[in-house]
Amino acid sequence: MRPIRLTLSAFGPYAGRQTLDLTQLGETGLYAITGETGAGKTTIFDAIMYALYDTGSGRDRNGRNLRSDYADEQTETYVEMVFRSAGKEYSIRRSPAQRLRGNKTDTPAKVTLKMPDGKVVTRAGEVAAMMEKDVIGVNAEQFSQIVMIAQGEFRKLLLAQTDERKAIFRQIFRMGKYLALQNRLKDDAAA
Repeated sequence: MRPIRLTLSAFGPYAGRQTLDLTQLGETGLYAITGETGAGKTTIFDAIMYALYDTGSGRDRNGRNLRSDYADEQTETYVEMVFRSAGKEYSIRRSPAQRLRGNKTDTPAKVTLKMPDGKVVTRAGEVAAMMEKDVIGVNAEQFSQIVMIAQGEFRKLLLAQTDERKAIFRQIFRMGKYLALQNRLKDDAAA
């Protein structure tokens, strides 16, 4: 998965709308986001995680908790991301349940996933299943372990049990069919 453009509105420390053109990072595939404590590095990962999986990068980082304390009451909180996965371009926009000024009730949480073939998916459960199975190929926890190497998190992946690490890497690199072939050949050889 390669992010192309990330837009945050009233999200984390960003009171207004901020758009990051991630194509400026190049095409090498490995990036380091560094900076001072409190500079907003984790917010970028929170935004990506929230857009894709409806969760932030930590237990206390989700939906309503990701709304900016600095945003005015009329600014909608949302994250929109254009990204490429397996050579295909997708667009996703997600917003938490929120109450904007002038509204008497909360606006429900929303998600819109635009597929490469033009299909639009708006049911949260369907989007979640598609992210894990078809679009990204890993669940939120695995994505977080792979993409965000936060304080101590990379160490957790390195120290994970061998079977857990194998499962994560097998899923990342979509090696399931090769494992199935290996097992079939082993069975045939034993027969």
